[in-house]
Amino acid sequence: MTPSLAKPLPPPLNTNFYGVNVFFPMKIFLVILLLVNWSNVEGRYHYHKKQKKAPPPAPVPPPDPIISPTPDYTPIISVPSDPVQDDCVFDVADYGAIGDGSTDDTAAFVAAWKAACAVESATLLVPSGCTFMITSTIFSGPCKPGLVFQVDGILTPPAGPDCWPKKDSAKQWLVFYKLNNMTLTGTGTIEGSGKDWWELPCKPHRGPNGSTLPGPCDSPTLIRFFMSSNLALSGLRIQNSPMFHVKFDGCEGVFIDKVSISSPKLSPNTDGIHIENTKSVGIYNSMISNGDDCISIGPGCVDVDIEAVTCGPSHGISIGSLGVHNSEACVSNISVRNVMIHDSDNGVRIKTWQGGAGSVTAIAFENIQMENVRNCAIIDQYYCANKNCVNQTSAVYVRDITYRNIKGTYDVRSPPIHFACSDTVACTNITMSEVELLPFEGELVDDPFCWNAYGVQETLTIPPIDCLRDGMPESESDKFLYGECT
Repeated sequence: MTPSLAKPLPPPLNTNFYGVNVFFPMKIFLVILLLVNWSNVEGRYHYHKKQKKAPPPAPVPPPDPIISPTPDYTPIISVPSDPVQDDCVFDVADYGAIGDGSTDDTAAFVAAWKAACAVESATLLVPSGCTFMITSTIFSGPCKPGLVFQVDGILTPPAGPDCWPKKDSAKQWLVFYKLNNMTLTGTGTIEGSGKDWWELPCKPHRGPNGSTLPGPCDSPTLIRFFMSSNLALSGLRIQNSPMFHVKFDGCEGVFIDKVSISSPKLSPNTDGIHIENTKSVGIYNSMISNGDDCISIGPGCVDVDIEAVTCGPSHGISIGSLGVHNSEACVSNISVRNVMIHDSDNGVRIKTWQGGAGSVTAIAFENIQMENVRNCAIIDQYYCANKNCVNQTSAVYVRDITYRNIKGTYDVRSPPIHFACSDTVACTNITMSEVELLPFEGELVDDPFCWNAYGVQETLTIPPIDCLRDGMPESESDKFLYGECT
C-alpha cells in the first residue's frame, strides 16, 4: 500500500517560501524613515520675529479703457519690485497718525517714512477706513530699494489756500525726491481738495465779471516725482488736484498702470500726468478726465509709450508747450496708440512757442478713436497763452510725425485737422494714413488747415487734406540753423 503524502503547511504570513521573515527588514526601514522625516520637520521650525503683514494691495482698477490690447512695445524700464511685500510694514497709525481727516498727521508720516526708507523692500502703509491729512512734505531718498508707499485709505492736503500753512510751499504737496526702485500704489484715493484753489481770482476767468486778475497765482501740484528712477504708479484714484495731478521731472524709468485721474472739466491747469526732462516712460490702461491736458509731454522727454488710455473730457494729449522764452526743447520717440479721446477741446496736439529752438521728432499717433473732439489732430507753432505774443523767426523744428488709423467724430466748431507751422521752419515728413473723421453733429467741415506743412497721404483722408505739401522745403538743407537736437 503506498503511503499517502501529507500536504506541506504554507509558510507563516510574514515569511517567504523558505521561511525567511520578510517584514522584519521592512519594519527597520520604516522606523529609520520616520526618524529622518521627524528630524527634517524639526529643522523647518525656526523662530521668526512676528511682523505686521501688509494687506495685499490688489488694487481695484478703474473700468477698462475702451481699447486695451496688449502692447507690442515696452519702453526700457526697470520695473520696481512687486508692491505685494510683507517683509516689513510701517503703518502710519503705529507712528501716531489719527486719520480723522482734520488732525495734522504729517509728523507720523515723516517718522514712518524714515523707518521704512532704511529697510529693503519695506512698505509704508496708509490703512483703509481712515482719512489722513498732511501738509506739504518731501519724502526724500536715497532709500533702500523696493520701497512701497501703499495708500489704501484717503490721503488729502489742507482744504484750500486759506488753510495752507504759510511756511509751506504753495507749489507742491507730495514730493518724492532722489529715489530709486520705488512704488506708489494702493486701493485708496489721493484727494486734492482743489475747489477753493480753482476759484482764486487770478485763475482764468475767475475774477470779477469773468476777468483774470494778476497773480502770483501759485497752486500746488498734487504729486511730484523729482530726480528719481525706476518708479511705478498703479491702482490709485487721484482726483481734484489744485493744479497738475501727477508730475515727473528729471526722472528715468517710469511705469504707470491702471490709474484713475479725475477733476471737473472746467478746473484750470489740472493736467492729469505731466512729464518733463524724463526718459523711458510707459503709461497704460488708465482713465483721465480733467480741465486741461490728460497727458502733457514737456521738453527733454525721450522714449514715451502711451497705450490703452481713455481721455476726456479734457484738452487731449499734448506735446508741449515747447520753446517758451526762446528756450531749446528736445522731444523724440513718442508713441500714442490704442487710445480713446472724447468730449475734448483737442485730440492729439503738438504746440510750440515762436522764438524757440530744438526739435520734436519721431512722433507716432496710431489707432486713436475720437468722439466729439475739437481739433482732432493739431500742430500749432504759434502757441501763445496770453494773446500778447510777437512774431519771431526761429522755431522748434517739427518733423517725422505719423497719424495712422485716426477715426471718429469731431466738433464742427473747428476743422478736425490743423497744421499751423512756422513761416521759416516748416513741419516736414508728416504721414497721413487711414484718417477718417466725421462731424459729431451738423454739416461736414471739409477744409483742414495747413500752413508750411510737408508730408504724404498714404490713403485718402476724410475730410480731404489737400493742403499738405509734397516733398521737402528748400530750407531743409539748412535745418541745423534751427537748433535741431542731436
